[in-house]
Amino acid sequence: MSAFPTIPASFDRPRAGEVDVLVVAGEHSGDQHAAKVVAELLQARPGLRIAAFGGPQLRAAGAQLLMDMTTFSAVGIVEILSAYPFYRRLFARMVSWTTRWKPKVVVLVDYPGLNLRLANELRKAGLSRAGFGETAVIQYVSPQLWAWKPKRRFTMARDLDSVGTIFPFEPAVYADTKLDARFVGHPFAESDHQHGLKYDPDGPVLLLPGSRPKPVRKIFPALVEAFALFRKDHPKRRALVLHTGGEVHAELYRLLAEYGDQAKGIDLRPVSEGPAVGCAALVSSGTMSLTVALAGIPGAVVYRANPLTWIVGRRLIAGRVDNLGIANILLKRQAWPEYLQGACEPAPLAARLRECVETPGPRAQAVADAGELLRMLSAQSGSTPAEWVASFLPK
Repeated sequence: MSAFPTIPASFDRPRAGEVDVLVVAGEHSGDQHAAKVVAELLQARPGLRIAAFGGPQLRAAGAQLLMDMTTFSAVGIVEILSAYPFYRRLFARMVSWTTRWKPKVVVLVDYPGLNLRLANELRKAGLSRAGFGETAVIQYVSPQLWAWKPKRRFTMARDLDSVGTIFPFEPAVYADTKLDARFVGHPFAESDHQHGLKYDPDGPVLLLPGSRPKPVRKIFPALVEAFALFRKDHPKRRALVLHTGGEVHAELYRLLAEYGDQAKGIDLRPVSEGPAVGCAALVSSGTMSLTVALAGIPGAVVYRANPLTWIVGRRLIAGRVDNLGIANILLKRQAWPEYLQGACEPAPLAARLRECVETPGPRAQAVADAGELLRMLSAQSGSTPAEWVASFLPK
């Protein structure tokens, strides 16, 4: 079975024959953030015609889903090379659809490897305002230029009309360009910022290896083995793995079956089933690591990649950031200890879990750090993301 779906010969036409807003969100986190923006847009302006290359949450929010982009994605050099033919075909279809139906606003959500290339093509096609067309092309969630490829800000200024940042320090990154960069607040800096996670001293250990199959394949075995070691001292404890379904669920299920008795006490559950609690967490260095931090759940950040991807990646970020977890970057310290690549081993991870459940210090520190993070992310002025998008629509 192919890792990628079949691309239809042509995507569906807009339901109303026209489209006001096109959203492009290639990952689960982007689908989640974009869905909230779409729901708020439609609440304020019910007649808007919104289409999306996104996922199920965008569909549920009211967008016409042209193709589910969240069932596949590739990260890292080796992974991207293997997926290149598929992405090339998909990209061509996306450009063709957008230039044919000419939405008034294109909202590119995160996923810069795809979205910034799309912005460039829309400029060259003369569709976007940057290419002297009529469509506003804007990027919601800035690439992490403070860590990776800072010179991209100049091509972004050439190809985009605006960027909405989710961290308050990011607009300054674009100060030497003409690009309109606005801090519109972080999606988690709200009353529901825990996004279904809550601390419970009697709850399970959360094992959160990520939302993409290949990183899960690299990371999850270390988490299974770490929990097995931890459970020798805490035999009544269980672990909960939250997943996004589809291929990720299949990969998790396969790995648990492979580990047999060593995986006892580990349960799988879709994130869509509602709130979850945890006493500690081992979480990959993605969006979920910030979610765990804001919920005040102690634990550790973990990451493993293909060795070539890791070596090249570390060289690229050398001297720019000292940590990989977003919470640690914001706090400028390892509030959540990081176990990366060769350090992502069962024994130290099990020791960290024991520390979190046997001593009060990690939880107390996690609560204090969560409060500090929330103040950072909610200290916003100006428009919300939905208001920012709406400012590019005709009145």
